[in-house]
Amino acid sequence: MKIALIGATGFVGSEILREAVARGNSVTALVRSPDKVEKLKGVTAVEADATNTSDLAAKLKGHDIVISAYNPGWTNPDIKAIHIAASKSITEATKRAGINRLIVIGGAGSLYAPDGTQFVDGEGFPAEYKEGALGARQALNDLRGESDLDWSFVSPPFHLAPGPRTGKYRLGKDNPVFDADGNSAISASDLAVAIVDEAESPKHSRERFTVGY
Repeated sequence: MKIALIGATGFVGSEILREAVARGNSVTALVRSPDKVEKLKGVTAVEADATNTSDLAAKLKGHDIVISAYNPGWTNPDIKAIHIAASKSITEATKRAGINRLIVIGGAGSLYAPDGTQFVDGEGFPAEYKEGALGARQALNDLRGESDLDWSFVSPPFHLAPGPRTGKYRLGKDNPVFDADGNSAISASDLAVAIVDEAESPKHSRERFTVGY
């Protein structure tokens, strides 16, 4: 496939980049700083601003799918507002480019606890991630009102860290996937496996899914 990957230099985006090209796909890495994109066969680095809808749409044209690992940066004081605005821009740009398939990587905060509440609304949710998680939740809610695109939204588990690629994971939807020890976790490499699997063989049309070991 020809994949347009937004946020290809981030923690998750860089893993998606490696996984996608390792499978023989060609990837256009749409980023703020093209010089930071890993030099890999099959990768073209392009400077792009996710909030500039018309310019982004022009750069997306000709691709088979858009994968967005966009994140304004956890230390950005306006992370919530920027995340919401950029997410809307990415959705609109994808449509203007004539692309039907969009995969968005969001946060774990909007997953549901056993009592039916979303974790981001709980008192124990980490303050440093709350605004970003609220922005990601709104991005998911906006997508749920989107009928013109075949979209999927990916919520990582609560513990996402560097680690080996095992190629193994279990799928969930709106509730975290826990292992036998009660952990909600996966390596960034295996999260990328799940995302590229979804890109190549869609199973979650117009819905959110999550993963874990």
